[in-house]
Amino acid sequence: MNLELLKTIVELGEKIGHLFIATSDRHGEPHVGVAGKISLEGEECISITSWFCPGTLENLNENPHISIVVWESEEDIGYQLIGVSQRIKEVAMLNGFSSDMEKRKPIPQIERSIIIKVKKVIDFSHAPHSDIKYPLKPSQLRHFTSSVNNVD
Repeated sequence: MNLELLKTIVELGEKIGHLFIATSDRHGEPHVGVAGKISLEGEECISITSWFCPGTLENLNENPHISIVVWESEEDIGYQLIGVSQRIKEVAMLNGFSSDMEKRKPIPQIERSIIIKVKKVIDFSHAPHSDIKYPLKPSQLRHFTSSVNNVD
């Protein structure tokens, strides 16, 4: 996997603050969720961290294949990462009980990180695209034009 490409994707994910994840159970029933954090874990792995809903975790226990979309909609620049969950680790746990929580819908109690080995990256955009594996040459990377790249 191209480390520069993964760095670009992580940087975009940090800029926009959210990403979409898709999993499916052993029968192919899909589930889509949202995560807030993405980080690099070596040369071919990333981690995504969130208070994941039970559907995401159940699916990954049955079927480790996962797709992550990091997409900046205004500039229509994005990437779809296709990979396999390597492990899930607990990061934080809610401490204590709040009586007004009973009035709200249930929420996840444990924040987790999913470590994913990225198998391939394809372009993602609102515009028509081909789903061809993303080029691996650093000179071919599509860079987003944001304050992250601009130095004043």
